[in-house]
Amino acid sequence: MTTFRNFILATCCLALLATGESTAQSSKKKKKAKAAQEAPAPPVEVQAPSERDRQVSEAMFLDGMRYFMLEDYQQALQLFQKAYTVTPNNAALNYKIGETYLHLKEPKSAMPFAQAAVNLEKKNAYYYLLLAQLHTELQQYDAAAQAFNALLANVPNSNEYLFNLADLYLSQSRYDDALKTYDRIEKEFGDMEQLLVNRQQIYLRQKNVDKAIAEGEKLLKAYPTEIRYYLSQAELYNASRRPEDAIHTLHKALRLEPGNPFAHLMLSDLHRQKGELKESEREVKLAFASSELDIDTKVRILVDFIRQLPNPQIEPVALELVDLTIEKHPEEAKAYAVAADLQTIVGKKQIARDNYLKAVKLDDSHFKIWQQIVLLDAELEQPAEMVKHAEQALELFPNQAVFWFYSGTGHLIEKNFEKAVKALEYGKRLSVGEPELVMQFNMQLGDSYNSLKDYKKSDAAYEAVLAQDADNEHVLNNYSYFLSLRGESLEKARQMSERLVKQHPTNPTYLDTYAWVLYKMGNYTEARKYLEQAVAISDDATIVEHYGDVLFKLGKKEEAVSQWQKAKLKGEASAFIDRKIKEKKLYE
Repeated sequence: MTTFRNFILATCCLALLATGESTAQSSKKKKKAKAAQEAPAPPVEVQAPSERDRQVSEAMFLDGMRYFMLEDYQQALQLFQKAYTVTPNNAALNYKIGETYLHLKEPKSAMPFAQAAVNLEKKNAYYYLLLAQLHTELQQYDAAAQAFNALLANVPNSNEYLFNLADLYLSQSRYDDALKTYDRIEKEFGDMEQLLVNRQQIYLRQKNVDKAIAEGEKLLKAYPTEIRYYLSQAELYNASRRPEDAIHTLHKALRLEPGNPFAHLMLSDLHRQKGELKESEREVKLAFASSELDIDTKVRILVDFIRQLPNPQIEPVALELVDLTIEKHPEEAKAYAVAADLQTIVGKKQIARDNYLKAVKLDDSHFKIWQQIVLLDAELEQPAEMVKHAEQALELFPNQAVFWFYSGTGHLIEKNFEKAVKALEYGKRLSVGEPELVMQFNMQLGDSYNSLKDYKKSDAAYEAVLAQDADNEHVLNNYSYFLSLRGESLEKARQMSERLVKQHPTNPTYLDTYAWVLYKMGNYTEARKYLEQAVAISDDATIVEHYGDVLFKLGKKEEAVSQWQKAKLKGEASAFIDRKIKEKKLYE
């Protein structure tokens, strides 16, 4: 959309149409005097148009302006070009043709007309601005700078465009030229805040920290109540290894604005660099206690703490900071999420899980947070919660197999075997193409089908796992144990459990499984040897009861009863334990 300024300019150009001829008469003299500024296509030397021709040109120009204002640039260009055939040496008309080409994204076509406009009327700032813009579009930056300099030289009271020239130099990293231009601006307009800031930025880009600091000191002297200048100056002092000056400057800032969180953060970092850890912790807590420190900044800092964990030295302050974050941002899901991330790492699993739940109440769209919730449910051994949360997650992410896995696993632990199988089979179908995940599903399906006494499917699931991972501990243990309980394929069960014991000779569960397979095969002496190793490591009720059973088979009745009594005290023995003790007989 054309600007109102251009509209006024275009309207005023009607008056220029009537005087264009006299300008053309003087252009030849100017051409000789300043050849460097001549247009690629100089003003056309034609006979002065008649009054009627001028009127026709003016009418076409007006019609073109109407289309220009409607942004129909093609139609506007046609009318301007027709007017140009009559009055080619009219500066305003050349300008408008150039501007129209610019709107049509044809800067090369626009260039001769913009240059002609400047040559025909050297005191119109807008003509130079168009020329500079076209050179910039064509990446002719030196020429664009020349256009600005010509504007400043030829147009009275045009020093405001020094800012445009400085910006052009800055965009091209011509820092010395930009600095010189700022000096010209300062001479013309006096001290200006933005000049100091811009100079400082240039010195920083030039990696001249000392000069940047000098400009910063000028800023502080000129604007002693602007806290942002104290903060930036402190950063510069720190960058130039002047920590004491940085600290002194930050304390000045805090006198102006007590509690400024960014000043406290910088002080925390400075004290940490000096090894003053207590002061550093105090300052970072003051920063986090401020609601003015935004949640994203706090999260970034906390993530940095998380990267350093586990570390007992920083753990206490990190935990305090997450509490402060939640306190100051109770409606921000990310406050609870980052707190839970940190708490998980340091082993505070219960509170971490609860904070993740608070996070999803505020924003339930994050898959990874739901995944962390069900994982912590599993680690906390809360299967009912795991089922509940997995099913909540499935309402949002129904095609994410991992939540079907946790749902099925939770149901398995809760002995809801049919629900377990249903969830696990569905999740397994979703996991096609992910062999590792399929293996996890088959492990749980083997256990679930065994509990349903669907041994064919149970064995198939276990075999699928072993085909992929012959040393899978879970399957080698459970598969061999369940076969022994069924009294089937005992030699196969013995081989699997023996393989496991050789790999893990001090694991009491695996020793018990191997011993029980031997027991079922009638090899009581060998079974006793492995069970004695197991009970020496663990007092698990099942292992102790098995040990008693073996002793009974070896004729050591009283010792067997003694072991059964120990197992009962643990409260997790078999349903036959009371009868065994009372009747001093073996029941299986």
